[in-house]
Amino acid sequence: MKYRAPSVVTSTAATPMNKSDSSMEFTLYGLNETTNYYFYLYFTELESLEANQSRSFNVTINGEVWYEAVNPLYLNTTAIYSSAGKSGFQNCIFSFVKLQNSTLPPILNGLEAYSAVDVSQSETDQNDVNSITNVKSSYGVKRNWDGDPCVPVKYLWTGINCSYNGFDPPIIISLNLSSSGLTGNVTTHISKLSKIQSLDLSNNSLTGPIPEFLTQLPNLRVLNLESNNFTGSVPIELIEKSNSGSLSLRVGENPNLCVSSNCLKKKKKKSSLIPILASVLGGIVVTLLITMAAFVGLKKKKTKEANAFESSKRPFTYSEVLKITNNFERILGKGGFGSVYHGIIDDDNTQTQVAVKVLSSTSSQGYQQFQAEVQLLMKVYHRNLTSLVGYCNEGVDQMALIYEYMPNGDLGSHLKSGDSNVNVLSWERRIRIAMDAAQGLEYMHIGCKPPIIHRDVKTANILLTENFLAKLADFGLSRVFPNDSGTHVSTGVVGTPGYLDPEYHITNWLSETSDIYSYGVVLLEIITNQPAIIKISGSDERIHISEWVKSTIDNGAITSVVDPRLQGSFDTNSAWKAVEIGLACVSSTPRERPNMSEVVNGLKQCLVGELATPNNHSPAMFTEISPLAR
Repeated sequence: MKYRAPSVVTSTAATPMNKSDSSMEFTLYGLNETTNYYFYLYFTELESLEANQSRSFNVTINGEVWYEAVNPLYLNTTAIYSSAGKSGFQNCIFSFVKLQNSTLPPILNGLEAYSAVDVSQSETDQNDVNSITNVKSSYGVKRNWDGDPCVPVKYLWTGINCSYNGFDPPIIISLNLSSSGLTGNVTTHISKLSKIQSLDLSNNSLTGPIPEFLTQLPNLRVLNLESNNFTGSVPIELIEKSNSGSLSLRVGENPNLCVSSNCLKKKKKKSSLIPILASVLGGIVVTLLITMAAFVGLKKKKTKEANAFESSKRPFTYSEVLKITNNFERILGKGGFGSVYHGIIDDDNTQTQVAVKVLSSTSSQGYQQFQAEVQLLMKVYHRNLTSLVGYCNEGVDQMALIYEYMPNGDLGSHLKSGDSNVNVLSWERRIRIAMDAAQGLEYMHIGCKPPIIHRDVKTANILLTENFLAKLADFGLSRVFPNDSGTHVSTGVVGTPGYLDPEYHITNWLSETSDIYSYGVVLLEIITNQPAIIKISGSDERIHISEWVKSTIDNGAITSVVDPRLQGSFDTNSAWKAVEIGLACVSSTPRERPNMSEVVNGLKQCLVGELATPNNHSPAMFTEISPLAR
């Protein structure tokens, strides 16, 4: 059986730091003695050797010879692997020992280590497997959807949740394809997921009518079809289920979709025309007409209730703002717009905490930014964007924005909380926060039609809920990106130094890649706990965080890049992946930057890598070899 490593792996190699050394080694720590491990090593000679040169060495594992006389071939990969699992050790030491007749030290291009997973759980219900595979094929889903959708639990397909009942086959109960770039109609393969309880197809470009088969899914409790291009009207059965409380239905931001009583009445009249004309008994005709009139009246009422999809955001008077904030008693922070105060809204004996941002008379941002933020937040909603509760607009001196309260403040304050190891954000929490913020931007760039550019992505504008869910905030500088504007629009430069895309700063050309650059800076801050602009100790010199990371990574030391307060409590591969994503986002060439969907998917891989290891801390790879390149 042939094993192939990617060319990017075999085109680079590691050798001893000192070429005169006859051996090199590295160790995998923290392995489970009862687990079987399988290893794959790759060797490719990258130098064209002279006649008097040779490279030959043995490979040992924990002191036992595993493979003798490895002789790498020039630009041709040799793979050695263990056909049987190895177990019974907590640490695994790989040694590469030069043979006496060899003139050159050992070389290693790549190593893969796998652990055997005991899949005692039954495979996913075959009907569900066939259905979700067809969904994947219909939409060309570009996610890591391989293997069994539900098993093992740690490796659930992204966007899918399953139900497990003893040894019965798992079944799919939730499908989230929000912001996945879907086009065309809602595929009928979804109707085969008979046990599905939650379906989210929001923030895509789906077209056509909302299919009737959605009304036939008996267990469906949540249906989100927001921000698509559906046409026609919402099936009345779905609206009736929504009104009865058995279904949470969201269909907003579909400009050609009708949920008003007019289209429903028109539809009902059309469908009722034939039976009315076919009737020959006047009494039956009268009965039908009365029934129809009553039914249309009922539909008007229900359709009005269905329009509860509309935003609950509302205007407040300035006197109400004073009452909510108790005369601006408690200040939460300050920004370019003005001060932010803590407030409490008391409705029907229910108290809701809010944050109230009040325009300052000396604000560098004014009425235009106020309007921009209100108009944007009145139209969009996403779990990773801060929600606008209401606003006050009673003149230049009496303007305020009222938001949901974020108990854990902004991300920047957590990263800048000093050198103390107390309450340090864990690596898992950092990746989740980074992924939350990325999903918010993904929605703005891809889910919104037309797209929206934030223009001021930074750690201070990422707020955290009580459970550390991250949400983007401060949309006063955001700008809609017209669909007919091409690849960019020309606009004045705004934003925060250190986060500004260099090309945007030079050319005034704004595009989604400008936000992606700023996000890359944020991600590097999350990883390193360094500011966007780093002051070199003992001098007046300053360096951008991206340059600092690049120069540190060149030495191959990931532990020198990640926040030292974590004390090594992170998965090495997850950290490498996160750094690579951050550096890709801050590429000097905008077209080489990933889009936000690619960023989200990459961070999900980082999270899977972190969660897939015992105690959320994978075996760290410590090596005394010097990587020639990564």
